[in-house]
Amino acid sequence: MSVKDHKREAPTAVACKIITVSDTRDKDSDKSGKLMISMLEAEGHTIVDHVIVKDEQEAIKTEVLSGCSNPEIDVVLTNGGTGIALRDVTIETVTKLFDKEMPGFGELFRMLSYQEDIGSAALLSRAAAGVVNNKAVFSTPGSSGAVKLAMEKLILPEIGHVVRELKKDLK
Repeated sequence: MSVKDHKREAPTAVACKIITVSDTRDKDSDKSGKLMISMLEAEGHTIVDHVIVKDEQEAIKTEVLSGCSNPEIDVVLTNGGTGIALRDVTIETVTKLFDKEMPGFGELFRMLSYQEDIGSAALLSRAAAGVVNNKAVFSTPGSSGAVKLAMEKLILPEIGHVVRELKKDLK
């Protein structure tokens, strides 16, 4: 089958959990989480859960695994905690949970960041995607510009296709 065939068979709406990783954000100031939600909902996807957790490995792990064990959720999206500072532990936490990694997500995100947005500062960017318990997990930086870029150029165009691939062997 071609990619066009796969996408034609992909669900047009998927159920998502949003996890904002931040030591300073709350529901009112979570600009990037709200942006993810509005962009997903604008495309017809549903938000099952939205949480904000501290930049601590156990808190991140607990919420990712909770989303990936929930039969109502297809995709978990995190934003924040992806930098290189000591407190930034999202990528270390999430990648340890991956059953399979999608390295192209981070590679393409950095390429697009370099070309369209931040130039050579893209080398500091850490974004990752993979599969946990047969659910897709996408981890983006927490800036609203990074979230917008990842959502517009990578996640939204492929989210249904990714879910189709994960569910095709479960039928």
